[in-house]
Amino acid sequence: MGSNQQSSAGLGQEFTQNVIDSMGANTNPRLREVMSALIKHVHDFAREVQLTTDEWMAGVQMINECGKMSNDKRNEGQLLCDVIGLESLVDDITFSAATKSTNGLTASAILGPFWRQDTPHRENGTTITFDTPSDGQVVYMHGKVTDVETGKPLQNATVDVWQASTNGLYEQQDPNQKEHNLRGVFHTDAEGNYSFYCLRPTPYPVPQDGPAGKLLEMMDRHVFRPAHIHLMVQHEGHKSLTTQIFDKDCKYLGNDSVFAVKDELSVEFVPRKGDPQAPLELEYNVTLAKSS
Repeated sequence: MGSNQQSSAGLGQEFTQNVIDSMGANTNPRLREVMSALIKHVHDFAREVQLTTDEWMAGVQMINECGKMSNDKRNEGQLLCDVIGLESLVDDITFSAATKSTNGLTASAILGPFWRQDTPHRENGTTITFDTPSDGQVVYMHGKVTDVETGKPLQNATVDVWQASTNGLYEQQDPNQKEHNLRGVFHTDAEGNYSFYCLRPTPYPVPQDGPAGKLLEMMDRHVFRPAHIHLMVQHEGHKSLTTQIFDKDCKYLGNDSVFAVKDELSVEFVPRKGDPQAPLELEYNVTLAKSS
């Protein structure tokens, strides 16, 4: 029997090592490291649970279904990673590495499946809620973007924001919402300030029409995400920040279906006086680290 062949009666660690060793000499070193570990752990997983052909195929079909459902408005594969906590774990690894050398850095959080690359740019002080629902509470959100090391304001930083409406749907999920409702990209002024009107976020369920929602059901888990607003903040010469901020009063804060909540991302909405457009206010300041 050749070195790359083994009896089907038991493909053990030698088989796994043969698969790892099949990578050629020109393989990128980091890719070799990642794929070696992935192959080893996947093979060990299959042996540990005695994975059957039918179970493996069901997993493949679930992955394929994620691909079929994904487009530029929804990433079902990413959502599947979210419900098993993988994206939150990777985010924590990345954020923990960044904070080893930088104290006071704004915490990151997962991107989620509903970010859009084509969100329009808007002027500071304008709104992102274009068909405010009757049960919606309008919020004036504002803050400053600064360099984490120097504290200096960062002019012309982009603040990309998106959120679901009170019915639990992002605009691309809901034909009754206007295109790009509850989305906007803002630019900070000379003092690093940004501002806009939005909604106080409300909890919503993970979509149950795809593999991620079905997996949650099979695992007998609830589907709700705590009330949150997404932010992606970027500035030339600095590392991009993707995060979410969570309403501290939300009942799902300690039981997020995608495990994305961090204590430092909990925020408080306070009464706003003298503004007929918004009864609530939220100040949220962001710090960015310089690119290495």
